[in-house]
Amino acid sequence: MTDNAFRPASLVLATIGLSLATFMQVLDTTIANVALTTISGNLGVSSEQGTWVITSFAVSNAIALPLTGWMARRFGEVKLFLAAVVLFVITSFLCGIAQSMPQLVFFRALQGFVAGPLYPMAQTLLLSIFPTAKRGMALALLAMVTVVAPIVGPISGGWITDNYTWPWIFFINVPIGIFATLVVWAQLHKKPEQIVRQPIDYVGLTLLVIGVGALQIVLDKGNDLDWFESNFIIIGSLIAVIALTACVIWELTDKHPIVNLRLFKYRNFTFGTLALVLGYSGFFGINLLLPQWLQTQLGYTPVWAGLAAAPMGILPLFLSPLVGRFAHKTDLRLLAGGSFLIIGASCFMRATFNTEVDYRHIAEVQMFMGLGIALFFMPTTSILLSSLPPKDIADGSGLATFLRVLGGSFASSLTTWIWARRATFHHAQLTEHVTAYDPATRDYLSMLGGPSQTAYAQIDRVVEGQAYMLSTMDYFTLLGWMFMGLFLIIWLARPPFGAKGAGGGGH
Repeated sequence: MTDNAFRPASLVLATIGLSLATFMQVLDTTIANVALTTISGNLGVSSEQGTWVITSFAVSNAIALPLTGWMARRFGEVKLFLAAVVLFVITSFLCGIAQSMPQLVFFRALQGFVAGPLYPMAQTLLLSIFPTAKRGMALALLAMVTVVAPIVGPISGGWITDNYTWPWIFFINVPIGIFATLVVWAQLHKKPEQIVRQPIDYVGLTLLVIGVGALQIVLDKGNDLDWFESNFIIIGSLIAVIALTACVIWELTDKHPIVNLRLFKYRNFTFGTLALVLGYSGFFGINLLLPQWLQTQLGYTPVWAGLAAAPMGILPLFLSPLVGRFAHKTDLRLLAGGSFLIIGASCFMRATFNTEVDYRHIAEVQMFMGLGIALFFMPTTSILLSSLPPKDIADGSGLATFLRVLGGSFASSLTTWIWARRATFHHAQLTEHVTAYDPATRDYLSMLGGPSQTAYAQIDRVVEGQAYMLSTMDYFTLLGWMFMGLFLIIWLARPPFGAKGAGGGGH
């Protein structure tokens, strides 16, 4: 394969540069979450308006991802990656100096758009510079970044906001980005590239922007506006469905599609992507719900909630290189399947928690789940890319990453909705038993000094805490069964999974 002929002067330095840029981008998707309250307060807007800091980034990022393949062919992979890093640094600086919320939202949208190509391009470039036998190592290193960055994000975001000022969560990208740019340019600027002047599919692009933009806004605003009780959500959903349906039909018939949906004719790409998207969505849901539950129901501070979730990053740090080194000697479906069983088991363990659960027990379950996470990203990514021809790797990587990010958005909305909905259901059920005739209620009231407004308010707080606890248990049970289902899905992929299959394009 001619693509594999180029080797940078230092494979280690090239890998560090590519991984650092990716780390910076993945970190940025979570670092602002913790600081939202502070940012909203400082810029004089409600916390609900503050969520647009996250939404604007997510919408633009989701739109940019499917364009990666076209841009890589048009401008060259290395040039596209370097341009994305430089623009990411500039937009990060602009976010930090924003003086008002509209300014910050606009700069975050730009930042999200230029961040789009970073992850798929890092993946494509790593695969092209590593020898065939060591490609697993390359994917494992990126997997490590994908796991560690979302954990470091909330902790560092909380720490920076508490000890410095919120603009520093954006300024921190500037030195990292400059260093990554210089290293990647020094190592890869001589890499030969084929430029293909392919016409841009304007119809597909327009439909994609409208469809994905509308869908992302619906997902972000659905919970606040009570979903289909709101005309805004109904109209947004209709626009998304019509535009995305038209986009799929157009892309399947266009000669130069902006999103190459024909890649789904490859069996491994289809089942690998399905496993990646659902697995990542579950992982995202756990990361979202656990800190939220710890903060709202168990009284943890943002930093401590982050520290309770953090142990899941310990094992991937040490195991990812080993998985990368030895994965090609085993059936990748065994590794990915094992990962789903372990993450599923960790969900069932969380479903046994109660409101008395201590920090150590939460952290131990997170650490156990880390074993599953270490086995998840690299084997699943290898499986989905395994049957694609080399020329389609950038397209495949961009499309899989796009669907993964979209899956995270769905998970975010669904998690919040299910959690609140089940809590309301359990609250209604529990309050049926809280009556003046119930002995337990009478005993509790007398312990609080007899019936009074304060005593009834205290009982309601206890009921609410239990309702959210039961809802949390429901959610983790549901996730546990989903991961068990993914164990079956990954076995629908077919070997060989090595890079040798990449040239064959087997269906």
